[in-house]
Amino acid sequence: MTCAWQPLLNIMPPLLRADVDRFGRDELLELRLRIGMQPEMVMQDGSKYLSGLVTQDVLQFVINAACRYSPWTATTSADGYITTRGGHRIGLCGEVTLRNGTMADVKRITSLCIRVARDFPGIGKRAAMTGSLLILGRPSSGKTTLLRDLIRIRSDGGEGSVAVVDERGELFPSYQGAACFPPGRRTDILSGCPKREGISLLLRTMGPATIAVDEITAQEDCAAVLQALWCGVDLLATAHAGSVADFMLRPVYKPLIESKVFTTALVMQPDKNWREEQLTI
Repeated sequence: MTCAWQPLLNIMPPLLRADVDRFGRDELLELRLRIGMQPEMVMQDGSKYLSGLVTQDVLQFVINAACRYSPWTATTSADGYITTRGGHRIGLCGEVTLRNGTMADVKRITSLCIRVARDFPGIGKRAAMTGSLLILGRPSSGKTTLLRDLIRIRSDGGEGSVAVVDERGELFPSYQGAACFPPGRRTDILSGCPKREGISLLLRTMGPATIAVDEITAQEDCAAVLQALWCGVDLLATAHAGSVADFMLRPVYKPLIESKVFTTALVMQPDKNWREEQLTI
């Protein structure tokens, strides 16, 4: 298991840094900061509460440090989260600002959920080396971690290269110019690009055998995946669903189901393991 731990410590307020480092280096999954409450460290076997109460200054320190003190970045939070160095994701809660009926950003932030990015090489070694695979799971179930390992395994041992659209910089983040997690020797990574534009670009320029994307959530994502399918490329992807039955009932995924893009799903389990199931209609 590896983790870009120093970038995480760098965004911790000084009063929390030592305790987070002492208790969480090997086991921390999430750090939850709620204004007026004790900091909560979520571990694999339960929660540990740190002393002191979270203040607005604590929340603001984390946001500023994560955004590297860029006011523009700090206020551009229309997706409700910030991805910081090392691939760690900070979820935001507070008062939402709407523009034309659409969420523009989150202001007056009252709580943060800092999800720790960790890498577990080898967790996907039981999966098929060819064909398209869809990883299903609830939020924080380990989908991105499994996808990262599948990419690496196919890159090192499969047929042809793997091209990745790393839209949020969470699959293969970098720190001080170096990759935090090994991507595999035949992996090409396109970071910070939306899936639809990214998949189209990779098909035109990189000639991959497999394209990987994280979190298919919208119709535009499904259209991009179908484009890759029609070009004869294998897909590795994740989607939010607690089970195959749950996935099959969601209207947004209907084009993927009808086109049989994926016939095999890897369903995440509560213990971060996974089981293989068939997608059938």
